[in-house]
Amino acid sequence: MTPPAVSALSKRQAGILLHPTSLPGPYGCGALGDQAFRFIDFLVAAGQSLWQMLPLGPTHGNGSPYQCLSVHAGNPRLICFDRLVQCGWLEPGDAAAREASRDETLAQAQAGFLARASAEERAAFEIFMAAEQDWLADYALFQALRAHHGGTDWARWPTALRDREAAALEKARRKHRAAIERICFEQFVFHRQWSEVRAAANRRGVLIFGDMPIFVAYDSVDVWVHRSLFELDEAGQPTVVAGVPPDYFSATGQRWGNPHYRWKLMEEDGFDWWMQRIERQMRMFDLVRIDHFRGFEAYWEIPSDHPTAIGGHWVEGPGGRFFDAVLKRFGTLPFVAEDLGLITPPVHALREHYGLPGMRILQFAFDGGSDNPYLPHNHRSSAVVYTGTHDNDTTLGWHDALDTAARARVHEYLGRPEEPMPWPLIRAALASVADTAVIPLQDALGLGASCRMNIPGTTENNWRWRFDWEQVPADLAARLRGLGELYGRAAAPG
Repeated sequence: MTPPAVSALSKRQAGILLHPTSLPGPYGCGALGDQAFRFIDFLVAAGQSLWQMLPLGPTHGNGSPYQCLSVHAGNPRLICFDRLVQCGWLEPGDAAAREASRDETLAQAQAGFLARASAEERAAFEIFMAAEQDWLADYALFQALRAHHGGTDWARWPTALRDREAAALEKARRKHRAAIERICFEQFVFHRQWSEVRAAANRRGVLIFGDMPIFVAYDSVDVWVHRSLFELDEAGQPTVVAGVPPDYFSATGQRWGNPHYRWKLMEEDGFDWWMQRIERQMRMFDLVRIDHFRGFEAYWEIPSDHPTAIGGHWVEGPGGRFFDAVLKRFGTLPFVAEDLGLITPPVHALREHYGLPGMRILQFAFDGGSDNPYLPHNHRSSAVVYTGTHDNDTTLGWHDALDTAARARVHEYLGRPEEPMPWPLIRAALASVADTAVIPLQDALGLGASCRMNIPGTTENNWRWRFDWEQVPADLAARLRGLGELYGRAAAPG
């Protein structure tokens, strides 16, 4: 019997795609504070049932949420300092100064917590430390060592630390005790603030739609601690890395550089490392998009010494054995499959066997003929339809870049609408038979290519876009709610 599909996506509804780093505010990126709660207010007013976002883990310097330092930790840059002031743990101060010395600010908040926290707050901290110790102790030590070694990856640390010799780790824990305690505190703060945001959304009928990358960053605590689970040599260097062959986004493919898993070894203990990871995601989100779903059926393996993805080849993945293990452990599959790129019949079969919704991107719909699966008349109710994703240009930028013939095809299909882009494509998404429609906020705001979130295959100047409330038309929430009501997607006022 085919397992049940995600129940949260089995009704007509709509949502907005916005990563929390893109929220407004006085700091270097958005935060889990008043602006997040204001955005929830906007979603409710607009009749939206979902807030979709990107992975929430701590990032490297380029800011990519798909190359995180931990699969369990939260990004401390999302911590709202104003909320710490409201808690009484931090004195009011200048935003620019705090942004320039985030570690010092968090150390001050930690001191304030130790001096002024209530008994209830102290108990919450102890509960968090006990519940998360399985990953938190290693993560805090990893981050402390990484800072001590100037941000270099773990494979370039002294051999005893690289190879996790017990005596060296114990010495490091003593030496970096203060930094380790601060890092644990910042994770407690992230967890506390994130829980408040999610609870506020859920109370008002908004589900949080997370994102879980299939691969992990090489320079991460996960690879450092679990080296045996990855394709590494004796010195800890990857022998093969992940990516995708040439595709829509890149003529030479994409060489992501993530180390590949030793899937057969993982399977021996029932994919326990994965089960712990998924359990954490299920506690953080109401449902989760699995990035690069096709990698579970087969993945592109690139020799680590190849500079591009062209020299790679397909290798069979764990397939149904993995999802059977998830079902056995959790009894549910709260996932949406990111089934974009080169999708073969076996990938379709795997997704459909487990009842996982796939994705339909309207910007991909107008190449080829009437059988293009992204065209709305080919959609299925179980799909999640988007105008575009974080990897696409904004819809206005996409439309402006089309040649005359391609633009004519778009307008012919959409019925030559009088509305300016991106609204005809937004309407097409909302009118689709797909039960769930998600619109990037950039499209709802009608923004151009300069507001694109990411250009795949590049590492510079991505993940930086932020909106401002002045960009939000006064009637936008009502307009979105009106379209939601027209197409049977609007949530009841919350």
